[in-house]
Amino acid sequence: MATLKFDEIPYEIVRSGLQRKLIHTKELMTVLIDFTDGPWEEPEPKHSHPHEQTSYIASGRILFFCDGEEPCELEAGDMFAVPSGVPHTIQLLSPTARLVDSFNPIREDFLK
Repeated sequence: MATLKFDEIPYEIVRSGLQRKLIHTKELMTVLIDFTDGPWEEPEPKHSHPHEQTSYIASGRILFFCDGEEPCELEAGDMFAVPSGVPHTIQLLSPTARLVDSFNPIREDFLK
């Protein structure tokens, strides 16, 4: 078992305006994502991955796009889920947002 304080987990800078922190076990990964470059004029390009994903919007507002569904505006306290292999993306509607994503299995591509 691992217990970590928020300040003990280093941020990884993914790109300008996007940084993340993560924690994982052998089968489950949680990723805290902070966006600071909103609002966006357009959504990010859709992507998919073999991992199941759930996301909790901890702060801010987003527009969530998922193949097979109508775009949905979400705000702090809302959640979404994405099955394995389904294309999806977001568009940031507020200046900042924090999402808490969980993945199963873990995203090996996020590990250094």
